[in-house]
Amino acid sequence: MKNKYWIFSLLFLIVWSCSGDKVNDSLQEPIIRQSTPEFNADSAYVFIQKQVDFGPRVPNSEGHRKTREWLIEKFKSYGLDVKTQDFQARTYDNLTWNLSNIIASYNPSAKKRILLGAHWDTRRMADKDTERINEPIDGANDGGSGVGVLLEIARVITSSEEKLDLGIDFILFDGEDDGEPEFSNTRNSSQIWWCLGSQHWSKNPHQPGYSAYYGILVDLVGAKGARFYREGYSLRYAKNIVNKVWNFASELGYSDFFIPRDAPEIIDDHVFVNRDAKIPMINIVEFSPNYGFGHYHHTHADNMDIIDRRTLKAVGQTVLFTLYQE
Repeated sequence: MKNKYWIFSLLFLIVWSCSGDKVNDSLQEPIIRQSTPEFNADSAYVFIQKQVDFGPRVPNSEGHRKTREWLIEKFKSYGLDVKTQDFQARTYDNLTWNLSNIIASYNPSAKKRILLGAHWDTRRMADKDTERINEPIDGANDGGSGVGVLLEIARVITSSEEKLDLGIDFILFDGEDDGEPEFSNTRNSSQIWWCLGSQHWSKNPHQPGYSAYYGILVDLVGAKGARFYREGYSLRYAKNIVNKVWNFASELGYSDFFIPRDAPEIIDDHVFVNRDAKIPMINIVEFSPNYGFGHYHHTHADNMDIIDRRTLKAVGQTVLFTLYQE
């Protein structure tokens, strides 16, 4: 009897232990993710091609003017509230540029707002190239890809049955891609001659007292084989947002694109949004801690041949997913 009782007790403990594991598992709260519509990389690609077809978008040029008109009408066609912030800025070589920040707002009455940014101008020289150095570049990736991603996100959120309760402000900064040539001996001056649009907007927002919960800047987000590391200023000002976005990217299966490794600080539009507008903003940008910018950067190789729909999908779906989790 004692032996039978001991065997019965042992079997009971085993069964209880196994069932206890199941009970504990069942008590774990499931991770609930809000349903997110699909980002269409083909559509984003077409938006990039359209910009390139206008020609280089160098301020004061015909391509710049035509692109501005198209971007405004495209945002309006999605039913967004569109404003422009027109201003003049002086360049490093004492030119006067007529610049225009373009702001398109979704759900403008919502108090909780997210800022999505990119720059829409292109560089007037190919100073990292070995030929045609003084000719402007296509800027398919440097400028075009970020705009293409944001236009597609705007199209998706305004056409989807899955509506967002929060507000989204799309800001396309102008005059980002100027600055002294690589070979200039004045590049170490204290004056920052690029990011002109974000410098202006951050001190003169389109709406008095404007604020946002956080911001995401997308720059150089369409090249083949692109890898996105955790940029230094983003970590300094908005580390929790960086971690959230990179974790979401991993959950979506894009860990080959979003690498959980720190990269150096780079001066891009998000720096001024953080510093002057006091809005925590991160930068999704192709900049390797080992190699810096991609081989195409500020060369004529920055054309449609380097644009990859898989990269556009990884970035666009990750940003879109982030919005819908709010």
